[in-house]
Amino acid sequence: MNVHEYQAKELFKQAGIPVPEGAIATDVPGAKALAQKYERPVMIKAQVHTGGRGKAGGVKYAETPEQAQILSQAILGMDIKGHVVKKVLVTVAEEIVTESYVGIVLDRETKRPVIMVSSSGGVDIEEVAAKTPQKITKLAVDPTVGLLEFQARNLAYQLYRDITQVRQATDIILKLYDLYWKYDASLIEINPLVTTPLGDVVALDAKLNVDDNALYRQAEIVAMRDIDAEEPSEVKAKEADLSFVKLDGTIGCMVNGAGLAMATMDLVKRYGADPANFLDIGGSSNPDKVVAAMEIILDDPKVRAILINIFGGITRCDDVANGLVTALRTLKPPVPVVVRLTGTNEAKAKKILSGVDLHTADTLDDGVKQAIALAGVPSEPAEGV
Repeated sequence: MNVHEYQAKELFKQAGIPVPEGAIATDVPGAKALAQKYERPVMIKAQVHTGGRGKAGGVKYAETPEQAQILSQAILGMDIKGHVVKKVLVTVAEEIVTESYVGIVLDRETKRPVIMVSSSGGVDIEEVAAKTPQKITKLAVDPTVGLLEFQARNLAYQLYRDITQVRQATDIILKLYDLYWKYDASLIEINPLVTTPLGDVVALDAKLNVDDNALYRQAEIVAMRDIDAEEPSEVKAKEADLSFVKLDGTIGCMVNGAGLAMATMDLVKRYGADPANFLDIGGSSNPDKVVAAMEIILDDPKVRAILINIFGGITRCDDVANGLVTALRTLKPPVPVVVRLTGTNEAKAKKILSGVDLHTADTLDDGVKQAIALAGVPSEPAEGV
């Protein structure tokens, strides 16, 4: 789950990390009133769950309340990568001397949090990593010990030479790590972390992504959820207790089990097409889940064929088949559907589906090839695979 910048900044502020004064506005008069209140130049920042706001024109500098009014009017209602801006953060504009980056992510390979710092802040950290990796310093933290003060200080020395700023940055890094643990974050970052003419170190931006699996113990974060800002299909999937991630391809995928879902998506790529989604119906045999999954896939106008790959272990193939029959008769999919069912009650499932208008496959390879062919995508193995 993602939280908005203004929400992350409030958590930063509570933890003692310095952030500029700011507040949220949902309309133009509100934005202008905040600019008048601060009596200083302000930044108008779109609040959407996506990156690239600045490049899209969603972050603007306003020197006067009148400029804040004009700019907020332009930003509110703007579409940024499919996200409509419904609120803006009006925040005091700080004078910037330097910009740095500080972030913490989970490294699944080492099973440790990794802190990354760079003196090249204010730009995409991925771009820095690709073009000038030597500008990024990384530290894998032993989770049984935690981040020690000398380690945080060493990272701060990679950003600043002034001892006062090093001390400030050390304190910020330690507090950022504490927040990472407190909120079960998968990512937390400040970009940019700036210095001002007075020598202060300030977090101008704040990003926090929380592991969905930990939300049951993160009531404070759940209360910040903005359903309007989330992908509608992913919201619908959560309500149906489905694991779903929307992608940009044309082959809709319905699978049981995360590993099998990943393997199915890999095979779609292997044969030259792109999956439209990751969708795991889990180990349940509830036919209603199948109907809900089909609805979610069909909500995507890019889908040109649906591939259903079920391996019946705990999941019973005949229950999935019953759900499919209901879904096909109720929803009448406008795209071809390919089904591969194997495992528990496979024979029963095939009998149930014998009178239904869909395509069947005995193997996953065959199912993937059929789906791609029916979608009208040339079935050619990906290069180098």
